[in-house]
Amino acid sequence: MFSYRHGFHAGNHADVFKHLVLVATLRHLLAKDAPLWVIDTHSGAGLYRLDGDYAGTSGEAQDGILKLVDAVGAHNEIDGKALAPALADYLQQVRDFNRPGDWRVYPGSPFIAQKLLRSEVRDKLKLFELHPSDSKALAGNVAQLNAGRQVSVAREDGFEALRALLPPPSRRALVLVDPSYEIKSDYGKVLATLRDSLQRFATGCYAVWYPVIPRPEAHELPRKLRTLANQLHKPWLHATFSIGQRAAAAGEAAGARPGLTASGMFLVNPPHTLKPALEAALPQLLQVLGRGRGQGQLIEAGGA
Repeated sequence: MFSYRHGFHAGNHADVFKHLVLVATLRHLLAKDAPLWVIDTHSGAGLYRLDGDYAGTSGEAQDGILKLVDAVGAHNEIDGKALAPALADYLQQVRDFNRPGDWRVYPGSPFIAQKLLRSEVRDKLKLFELHPSDSKALAGNVAQLNAGRQVSVAREDGFEALRALLPPPSRRALVLVDPSYEIKSDYGKVLATLRDSLQRFATGCYAVWYPVIPRPEAHELPRKLRTLANQLHKPWLHATFSIGQRAAAAGEAAGARPGLTASGMFLVNPPHTLKPALEAALPQLLQVLGRGRGQGQLIEAGGA
């Protein structure tokens, strides 16, 4: 159950995509004066070293954030064209955790969210992580923020813990549901959690990340989420991002597993600004990170 460690995957293409969506969503929600709660059901360690034992060993950031940084350079351009605002905003959030020209740290969702939240209007960040090592690391990393009561960390099952938090006192919240999916039951739990949450708090913004892999449960999840949103007459947005399969390296065994090449984000009650933001940003991101057969991006929206 606890074999998955996000540290191995920190800063990969799926993180870049997920956190691009997260930043763009938060920017819209934080434009209003009322307090916002951000609830992260599967927070991980929160902060990762790209030159550490995990990310440094896997090298996945080389096809993600580090490749993007190299392509953009110092002028925030791709092939002479200015970055889309959402992509530039995301990149700046990550840049702020690093010294100029020295990209060693990658912030997970908790730290990206906390950096954007406002203490003066009492925004809140609720973090949950069940993995014993990652939960301990998360608590230690958050303690360094000196954020006081703005941020809470609990070693709990985020699926279960969410029930007690909805609806939040502020009646405004972004809920990020991002399990590892290392066990098949996670797919069913995501759907059940979203159904229950929408019954408790119908106006919340819910963002679900999932891997695009050859597994029936992964294929069916966005379809089932879309059906749920339509049944409840809720607007939704679904986006996928695939870097494609790289060419086999010299000496690599035939049929070697390619690793994760694509992921998706499904949002219920998304900001109306999100679709145009992604339509501008994802083609640029694909231009940099796309690497072979199967690369592409999809953005679709519907509902009320």
